[in-house]
Amino acid sequence: MGDAKILVIVPAFNESGNITKTIDELKQLDFSFDIVVIDDGSTDKTVSDAMAAGACVIALPFNLGIGGAVQTGLQYASRNGYTVAAQVDGDGQHDVRYLKVILEPVISKKVDIVVGSRFMPEDVMSEGMSSLSARGIQRQPSWRSSAIRRVGIHFFAWLISYLTSYRVTDPTSGFRAFGPKAIAIFSEKYPQDFPEPESMMSAKRFGLRLMEVPVQMRKREHGHSSIRYFKTLYYMIKVTIAILLDMLKPRKVI
Repeated sequence: MGDAKILVIVPAFNESGNITKTIDELKQLDFSFDIVVIDDGSTDKTVSDAMAAGACVIALPFNLGIGGAVQTGLQYASRNGYTVAAQVDGDGQHDVRYLKVILEPVISKKVDIVVGSRFMPEDVMSEGMSSLSARGIQRQPSWRSSAIRRVGIHFFAWLISYLTSYRVTDPTSGFRAFGPKAIAIFSEKYPQDFPEPESMMSAKRFGLRLMEVPVQMRKREHGHSSIRYFKTLYYMIKVTIAILLDMLKPRKVI
């Protein structure tokens, strides 16, 4: 991957059933990068399992939420001279075969942020990027979440696309890559709670270039998502308000 110094950030909360497999899959990839697991105050064996799998681990003293965990990883990247950082969630849902696909547009400096989308067709690839089949990746239909969650995802995709110049299809995806500008900005301030859609608005406010690429996602094998049942409605209301409030903040082109 050229001269890029790459860090893979793996936020994890009570993922002892998934974290070892996630790290093992990352280690099987054929290019060089470092891995840091950000344990978000887990009460199970996530920390010991991640260390046994050979990952560097930062154990937060209490649960900050996914936003705080990702920001911690970006701070680690900034302070240790990494030029590119990627987020791969510790629940095993992200198919790490697509990590190169996510990293390449950032490494080549085409954009500042790349988001992996499970809804984007393979043939909608950026100019100069080879297709997934050319990379030996046979893409199958991604695992589909519940109907109500898909309604929420498509609503946020429409809202963010309408409010920004980005073309967004999967705003809740945490399978992402960050270039130097994005690392510098988001290591200082990153949305908390459910940050993925909000961070797209922040990216626009700071003048960052963002694109999506098609990826595969899988159903988690162990544990539960943090957005379940009645929380889904709360999530939609809270994030919608946060997105609209972000529009009132001054633009800061870096």
